[in-house]
Amino acid sequence: MPTALIAEDEPLLRAELKQALAELWPELQIVAETADGAAALAALRTHAPDIAFLDINMPKASGLDVARVRPPGTVIVFLTAYHQHALDAFDVGAVDYLVKPLNRGRLLETISRLQLRRQPAIAPAPAAVAPAAAAAPRYLSWIQASVGSILRVITTDEVIFFQSEAKYTKVVTPQTEALIRIPVKDLVEQLDPQEFIQVSRGAIVNRRRIDAVHRREGQMQVHLRGRAEVLSVSSGYQGQDAFRQM
Repeated sequence: MPTALIAEDEPLLRAELKQALAELWPELQIVAETADGAAALAALRTHAPDIAFLDINMPKASGLDVARVRPPGTVIVFLTAYHQHALDAFDVGAVDYLVKPLNRGRLLETISRLQLRRQPAIAPAPAAVAPAAAAAPRYLSWIQASVGSILRVITTDEVIFFQSEAKYTKVVTPQTEALIRIPVKDLVEQLDPQEFIQVSRGAIVNRRRIDAVHRREGQMQVHLRGRAEVLSVSSGYQGQDAFRQM
């Protein structure tokens, strides 16, 4: 059974998070609740939970300070009222961050990410292990994107699709649309091909956000879950494994 600590100095938010976790992830056991950084440190040493939900701005010690000395097996999810703390959160190895006030849809995404991390890896058969295996490539897990005058940190699994737009690339998520300066042709090489697929010179789609692919008069179109946009698959990209059988 996974265990967790909640460290949040606002009692109402602490109670709201605990209730939401109980409803969305009933298997998760909350082993400690604290209201300041010093108590959070003590609870981490005592319980060594699998997950720590840490408010960044707490009395006595910040969530960032607590995260830097956490037990090796504890993963961190930060709670913050400000997007600008997100870069610092990822710098100390946070799995995710939640912006106050609490959004249950966003919390559910975090829970899914945490549950995925807990799935045991399947070890390969001894004969299949290469004597000098190359290091696995590292793909983007988050990007910095502009939303008006605000710089946001967006995790790649939030993204529905990327699309070229003038001198920028548009980043579309369920909550917002943002812009980055990385062109699609460079971006596709930095994304996990198991998670993203390029459908044209100007568009990359999150595979998990695809609802259906329709073929009409030789033209393939990608329909996205919960979105009105329909993205065309250019002829040069229809030969990919994902589309070949369609």
